[in-house]
Amino acid sequence: MAMQLHGSSAIVLPSPSSSSWVNPSSICSCNSSSPFVVGFSVPPSKRSSQHRRTSSLVVVASQKSAFNMDYKTTRDFRDFRMALKEEEKEESKERKEKPPHIPLDQRWMFEESELDGPDIWNTTWYPKAADHVNTEKPWFVVDATDKILGRLASTIAVQIRGKNLATYTPSVDMGAFVIVVNAEKVAVSGKKRTQKLYRRHSGRPGGMKIETFDQLQQRIPERIIEHAVRGMLPKGRLGRALFNHLKVYKGPDHPHEAQMPAELPIRDKRVQKQS
Repeated sequence: MAMQLHGSSAIVLPSPSSSSWVNPSSICSCNSSSPFVVGFSVPPSKRSSQHRRTSSLVVVASQKSAFNMDYKTTRDFRDFRMALKEEEKEESKERKEKPPHIPLDQRWMFEESELDGPDIWNTTWYPKAADHVNTEKPWFVVDATDKILGRLASTIAVQIRGKNLATYTPSVDMGAFVIVVNAEKVAVSGKKRTQKLYRRHSGRPGGMKIETFDQLQQRIPERIIEHAVRGMLPKGRLGRALFNHLKVYKGPDHPHEAQMPAELPIRDKRVQKQS
């Protein structure tokens, strides 16, 4: 079976496995410059699994590449396909051998004078210690009266750590300074006043000292808030530097008026103890 459409120059050949195989050279006649499609159709009863996946084999070629072939020596459609593949390989080889176009202002990795300089290709911004000088950092003040200890400490730790900033970097000291006043009036929930324990050790045998929240609040109230915030900061050299940003005082007064501290922004609505 053979069919030719003059509009699209399409030729449909029978299956190569059938007995009525037709040589493409015997029926291909096209004088137009438009590309043509050569393929074969397979009866539904004789379709294999490969034919079911691809209903028909189609080869698209230009008129020039198809009719320049010597069809007297080409007796099989497989040879026709192989010739097209060889032509594609030659074209690909020519493209690879052609030298690439290099612009006149092309800049290579680095010049000789830039061997010991910074990496000019790395444009990623990374915060440095020089970008966050302590004298330029903001100061905040918060009154601890009737505020829940844990919720207040987490809010303070976020500001000291700098996690509220869009440029937050874990390895850089970029947080603010926080002043806490009225530390003796901080509140806790539940039975923590009598059940929460604070331990310290002198380093000598039998030197363990244990006291409750109430006992420590009466003795050194500043240490309660310092202990809570320290546990929320990194453990190491950076954490020790960040801990110096916390200033806790007993009573309403503090010696940092020159820094003009602003009110600490608190987003946690449950930080204030409900009466």
